[in-house]
Amino acid sequence: MILVFAVPSNSPLCKIISSIKILHLVSLSSSLNSSLFSPAIQQLKMLASKGALVPDSRVMRTLFSPCNISHISVASFGRKSSLKAYSAKMELSITRPDDWHLHLRDGDVLKTVVSHSAHHFGRAIVMPNLKPPITTTAAAVAYREAILKSLPADSDFNPLMTLYLTDTTSPMEIKLARESQVVFGVKLYPAGATTNSQDGVIDLFGKCLPVLQELVEHDMPLLVHGEVTNPEVDMFDREKVFIETVLSPLVQKFPRLKVVMEHVTTMDAVKFVESCTEGFVAATVTPQHLVLNRNSLFQGGLQPHNYCLPVLKREIHREALVSAVTSGSRRFFLGTDSAPHDRRRKECSCGCAGIYNAPVALSVYAKVFEKPGALKLPLCAGFGEGPDHKGLLKMHSTSSKHLLASMDQTFMGFLGTIQRLS
Repeated sequence: MILVFAVPSNSPLCKIISSIKILHLVSLSSSLNSSLFSPAIQQLKMLASKGALVPDSRVMRTLFSPCNISHISVASFGRKSSLKAYSAKMELSITRPDDWHLHLRDGDVLKTVVSHSAHHFGRAIVMPNLKPPITTTAAAVAYREAILKSLPADSDFNPLMTLYLTDTTSPMEIKLARESQVVFGVKLYPAGATTNSQDGVIDLFGKCLPVLQELVEHDMPLLVHGEVTNPEVDMFDREKVFIETVLSPLVQKFPRLKVVMEHVTTMDAVKFVESCTEGFVAATVTPQHLVLNRNSLFQGGLQPHNYCLPVLKREIHREALVSAVTSGSRRFFLGTDSAPHDRRRKECSCGCAGIYNAPVALSVYAKVFEKPGALKLPLCAGFGEGPDHKGLLKMHSTSSKHLLASMDQTFMGFLGTIQRLS
């Protein structure tokens, strides 16, 4: 087990752990093999070899992958003279960001993971792919109550609910959803595309047509998992083919329909979103698709904790995503797609898709914006504009405090994108 409390102020690790509380530590298991965190692990090992880190060993692990991360109370420190050299820190108050794509699951998993998202984010669009799926407004209201009951007593986290679109969803359900002031979007899962999507849509332009018209009428966004499920289409081309055969015709048929292409992964998706009318087609981007490419699935052996859907793509696609989110465009915004699974279901002969990133997502995003030259526009205008596109009120809370280790201008620029929500 490698633990860290203080790091050099000029270290990239300062950004990776930027969101921890001042009286807590981050614990990274030495068994962690996900390359999403490998730079942090190497930095931790280097610091530990210098003898600068001697924290207390009380640990409470999270039970879900890919990262074993927990908050650990500080009892004592050794080598205080070394700590001074590694402790250039300051505390800033920032407006809490929102997560525009989040999986919280239900039952014991919900109770375990919801506090991680609530610690970093003020609100979140909660995905409806449970078993059974959230297909009605009544079910969405009940699910929201379960989430609220699972939150820490002092949390003001606000879950924003969605409905799971099926071939039998009625236009009246869309009207009820809008009137509920609880449901803020409808999720399109092509049947069989991802986790718990077996009840998803088969006949979008037939049986779902009245629902699509109702969404336009009520100005409610359609949140799209953008992959075809045809087994003859290569896994790495499914997003591209979906755009060509489904999404482009959909936008042409319903030019006033608000569409969010969720967790985009390709240059093709970036180009498509940028080609559409601003304010009607946008996209969320995950931390894993910004820092990993498909090599991360296979380096050093098969890496199940880097497996998600849509699957990781070539490096040229990752670079296109980074360029999009740091360009100042208002069409791309933060959506973690944090997806917890029991570790046994990830590390098995037929592992499930999904990366659980809630404890570290915000810091991984910051790492992307840290790259030299990443911020050429003031406050990187677009990343975080989800409220505008989804027709929601913007955040006004400034209660979230994050521990920062330096005043690096690039990192401060990233914080600026969050402040634009206020």
